[in-house]
Amino acid sequence: MVSVSKNILRTILIASYIMLVALIISGVSALFSYLNTGADRSTMLHTEIQKVEQYLPKVTWAPLNNEGRPIDSQNLSALQNNYLDAWYVKQIAYKTNKPAGIKDYYTDNARENLFNFIELNKAQNITIDATTLEHHPTLEFYSEDGQLAVVTDDNVVEYKRVFKNDTLILETTETSTYKMVFLLEDGFWRTRHLVKENTKIQELDNAQISLNNFKIKGINYYPQASPWNMYGDKFNLDTISKDLKIIKKAGLNTIRIFVPYESFGKATVDYKKLDRLKQTLDVAEAEKLKVIVTLFDFYGDYSVLDWTLNQRHAETIVAALKSHEALLAWDIKNEPNLDFESRGKDIVIAWLDNMINLVKSVDSEHAVTVGWNNIDSAPILKDKLDFISFHYYESLDVLEEKYIHLKTEIPIKPIVLGEYGVSSYNGFWKPFGDNDEDQAVFHKKAQDIFKKHDIAFISWTLYDFTEVPKEVVGRLPWRKRAQEHFGFINKNGETKPAFRYISNN
Repeated sequence: MVSVSKNILRTILIASYIMLVALIISGVSALFSYLNTGADRSTMLHTEIQKVEQYLPKVTWAPLNNEGRPIDSQNLSALQNNYLDAWYVKQIAYKTNKPAGIKDYYTDNARENLFNFIELNKAQNITIDATTLEHHPTLEFYSEDGQLAVVTDDNVVEYKRVFKNDTLILETTETSTYKMVFLLEDGFWRTRHLVKENTKIQELDNAQISLNNFKIKGINYYPQASPWNMYGDKFNLDTISKDLKIIKKAGLNTIRIFVPYESFGKATVDYKKLDRLKQTLDVAEAEKLKVIVTLFDFYGDYSVLDWTLNQRHAETIVAALKSHEALLAWDIKNEPNLDFESRGKDIVIAWLDNMINLVKSVDSEHAVTVGWNNIDSAPILKDKLDFISFHYYESLDVLEEKYIHLKTEIPIKPIVLGEYGVSSYNGFWKPFGDNDEDQAVFHKKAQDIFKKHDIAFISWTLYDFTEVPKEVVGRLPWRKRAQEHFGFINKNGETKPAFRYISNN
């Protein structure tokens, strides 16, 4: 009995020894295989599941007619997979501001620019959440040794959401063309050279990015001697140059100017005045000021039969200025909501909608807005406009509350306070009006609010005027006299106390 037990124990020990040796050999074999083949890159990057679930853009190859040797389906599939992997790891890197995976899919030359971009975004606390939706690649060249490929990817549709300090500041869709060179290294196609060109932004949704990261600090501008008739017989380029130097020195970066419809020739644009408008933008560019051009000033018909004439007018002006470096944006119409009652709200909005389409069809590069008379009208056409602009001449005591409410209603698109101010007139026709010091207090409080809520602003206006046309505020003397005293510089050319608060620098 004892002998049998010993035999059983001996058998168990031998079997256990054999199993242990087998496990050790198996482990050593697996380790040896791992060290010789390297870890699977999809496992390292955790893309084997994520890519399937999150990244399957539509890819449509052009018919293969490349230079060099023909490429078989297996190598073409590998090239496509590695190319899409390169997009994916770049998108992850931009989202996290961490360069993990970049080295695996980009050569030394290509990755340096990516690393610099990531570091710049990280320093500014900017993150980009993006994906591509469509690719239309063409194989241009495949080398005889199968180590190099050249690809052009047309009409790549990219959707992007850009965040700064965890706040969404841009949501846009772009269509671009990419030209790339790939090298086969370690059995994987790595991007060696990548050039982006022919980008078309389909949707502009935020001020600071869609306006080239430009934060508007501006003023509505007319020369003191020719308000509301800037391009007429009193046009003086030296005066405009002097005024824009004052504006630039005051810490502002933008002017908003106006194009009167009728005096500019309506459908047949007066090219003499159009040239004066161009000269004004030239002076602004020299002073490094941006310009918002407001169309259709003093226009108020909106009838459908008039639309074709309006279109020819806008088409001529937009085409003439769209390539100017000083141009920042188009304001379709100044305070069109004032015409809702007399012309009908629906017809005015329909006209605006049509004109927005027209301007964008001629100039797809610059943002478009409408200068609403009040903050309550600001949400009108919010989905069509690239940024929201409203005017405000009410009490500053309720501005913050109203702005916060508007920002809640329109959380993504940029909002610009396009006109604001207070008259310093307290003469015969308005003896209890505000004086120069009251005006200064108003502008100081306004700038405090702007700084607190990071509000882009365009004040009204640089100068006090000696004459205001009846078309602006009517014939009533108390209205005309008040309108003459909104400026930061008085009729004698002296800066008023409010000039200290013309900007928030």
